[in-house]
Amino acid sequence: MSWESVLGRVAFANCDPIFDGLQNNWKILPAPPAWLTGHLLRRDCLTAPIPAADYAKHSEKLLLLPELGIVSKGDVGSVLLFGTRSIDQMRDIALPSDSSTSRALLQWVLRRNNLDPKFHETGPDLVAMLEKSDGALLIGDRALIAAKENPELVKLDLGAEWTKITGFPMVFGVFAARKDSNLSKLNRARNDMVNQYNQFLHDESWRDGVISRTSSKLGFSVSRISEYFLVEVQNKLDDESKEGLEHFLKEVCGMNEEIEWLLS
Repeated sequence: MSWESVLGRVAFANCDPIFDGLQNNWKILPAPPAWLTGHLLRRDCLTAPIPAADYAKHSEKLLLLPELGIVSKGDVGSVLLFGTRSIDQMRDIALPSDSSTSRALLQWVLRRNNLDPKFHETGPDLVAMLEKSDGALLIGDRALIAAKENPELVKLDLGAEWTKITGFPMVFGVFAARKDSNLSKLNRARNDMVNQYNQFLHDESWRDGVISRTSSKLGFSVSRISEYFLVEVQNKLDDESKEGLEHFLKEVCGMNEEIEWLLS
């Protein structure tokens, strides 16, 4: 199958409202966020949601799809710093290897608070991380599950922290494609994904089905997944979110170039 028939997707629940239902028309390539950047650059897929920080590193090769993203406007619920002591007392923090945006954001937040813990990279296993460090950053489904299973731990929600500091939504992931992609096929992919998300938002029966499937997959209640999809993580990149993205790329990533968007 041609790479132009493949859509990359984050291997977490945060993209289920877009990708649940697309598997009949596209081959879906699931992977951790940071891995998707490599898949996209190597032409393993036509488009994929990649970390916003990775877009800043490779913006000369990539363009972004409007309307789609991985966005929070307060608590995100699934990008969390866990700890056995208060944030200002953490001496070292374990960072996972599967997302560059969350790592960059955490380090920016800590610098703003004049905190300078040591960082080291490790696998995303909370128990192992906290055996060697005071803090541990987790993202995606692992963060959701860890928050449920470890209510006693200190937690910092990075989506909420960004919005508290800047007033902007936080865009953790952007839907990107190579600039040399077939634009007709890319617009078809964009339209299919936008239509699928709109169905999730406006078709109650379909939305209930997506939430139920994700609930069963993760072992969470329907009400918790409904809150996650409808209050915490959103997949719509509106004008306010684009402003937040531009601020993140400039303030945190040091990117001064204009974003290049796919034109329909």
